[in-house]
Amino acid sequence: MFKNLNAGAIGIRNLSLPETIALAQATGFDGIDFDIREAAALADAHGVAYVRDLFAQAGVRAGLWGLPVAWNQDRWQEDLAELPRLAALGAALGCSRTATWCPSWSDSRAFDENYQWHIERYRPIAAILRDHGCRLGIEFLGPRHLWASHPHRFITSMGEMLRLAHDIGTGNVGLLLDAYHLYTSGDEIDALDALTAADVVVVHINDAPAGVPREEQADLVRCLPLETGVIDLVGFMRKLAALGYDGPVTTEPFSQRLNAIAAENPQAAAREVAQAMDRLWQLSGL
Repeated sequence: MFKNLNAGAIGIRNLSLPETIALAQATGFDGIDFDIREAAALADAHGVAYVRDLFAQAGVRAGLWGLPVAWNQDRWQEDLAELPRLAALGAALGCSRTATWCPSWSDSRAFDENYQWHIERYRPIAAILRDHGCRLGIEFLGPRHLWASHPHRFITSMGEMLRLAHDIGTGNVGLLLDAYHLYTSGDEIDALDALTAADVVVVHINDAPAGVPREEQADLVRCLPLETGVIDLVGFMRKLAALGYDGPVTTEPFSQRLNAIAAENPQAAAREVAQAMDRLWQLSGL
């Protein structure tokens, strides 16, 4: 496992890929999330070796590229047509992991119909990724408030998402496993005992606000790792280590306090996140 930076997730905006790599290097991260389309533009202008060297010279890994397919929008077929080129670039950069998220509700489709609809959207994406040696992680959303006001609940738990990943049928789909969503879904850390390393494509770690019942936790109000101790992140990380998970671990705290710091001093914000992750690594024995 390695400490991975998603700059946008901690309130740092509008950095270029070279700037994000430099920030990660300066503040103690091992890898970054990045925009594969931006990387493709740089590769078109300067060559793939140039982009690869941006990472290599900084000693920063290409951790994850966000899935460049708007699979739930009208343009999804256009995006799908671009995916082979972008997946090939990801593989050439040594980054075989991409991810997306799955809404936990629907306003128009009951569960079974929605399940088949998602398979039909995800399967061609996953097949292209498989052909280029890449894997797809899909994030389930745990907070109750996201689905409770909609007519139809959809996938809200790890087990349901694992079933969907299996039923997609391409063999390269697994979880974007977020400790906050695991907690808010009602699962305990021991649920990870049912996983193998192949089930986990990418990991997010966050803590939860103290004094808020689990079923009332809000999706966009979270905390830095170990900030409150509500979520057993030490247990979570030890379980992942026991599985043999070797991919990126990213903090996504949605913290107004951290966002305010990032607006004034991006390095200070990134360094605070890195220090929180360092402490978690130390306590977890990693």
